[in-house]
Amino acid sequence: MVTMMSTDFHASGAEATGAGSGVPARGGRGAESGNVATPSDAATREDTAREDTVTREEEARRAPGRPRSPRADEAIIEAVLDLMAEGTSVEALSIEAVAARAGVGKATIYRRWPNKETLVVDALGALKGPLPELAGESIREDLLTMLRSTTKARESRAGRIMPCLIPELQRNPELQRQYRRIVEPRRERMREVLRRGVASGELRADLDIDVTAALLNAPMVVQAVLNWNPDLDTSKLPEQIVDALLPSMLA
Repeated sequence: MVTMMSTDFHASGAEATGAGSGVPARGGRGAESGNVATPSDAATREDTAREDTVTREEEARRAPGRPRSPRADEAIIEAVLDLMAEGTSVEALSIEAVAARAGVGKATIYRRWPNKETLVVDALGALKGPLPELAGESIREDLLTMLRSTTKARESRAGRIMPCLIPELQRNPELQRQYRRIVEPRRERMREVLRRGVASGELRADLDIDVTAALLNAPMVVQAVLNWNPDLDTSKLPEQIVDALLPSMLA
């Protein structure tokens, strides 16, 4: 993050009060006459409180660090995701377009993110969907539930964004790391289903959990993200994949 550092120098109490404080200069006419107009204690406290309030407001506006407005952060992240869901690639995405969509100035974005890449990483980190609820009664049904959720994801904003991310994932290690962090909970849920099948004796004891999970998920992901074969009926694909692989997985 780029941290905008600003330093405010505040005058001392005597300098800030100045002539308006009612305290005469040494040797001045007021001292000679002895008739010095001294403000009441209440007025002094009120002036001090007002000055403290202004100072706090200034410091809040100028305080370093990010962010001061969670709503601005949310609007910026949502703008990035919306633009990508509409087909804007990471390469084509511009800070100007994000600022216009979010209704903020470019300076507001740069105070929080030093460049487009860090902004996209944070936006990707916010791209999470709920994990599917599993009945836990049948390995086959739970596997179908997991694969059907991939089909549904294609119609979601995340599903529309992934095609825009694929080229950047190949050349941006940090974006790749964020993507793995997002999909890992879903992968682990699939592994849990397979481990449960092994533990119950329904699936082979020597089943390679990670390879099997990849064999189940890969066709769904390729079809959902790339529409690899437009002639396939995506609604039937989960059953076709599970029923093709399950016999070789059974104990």
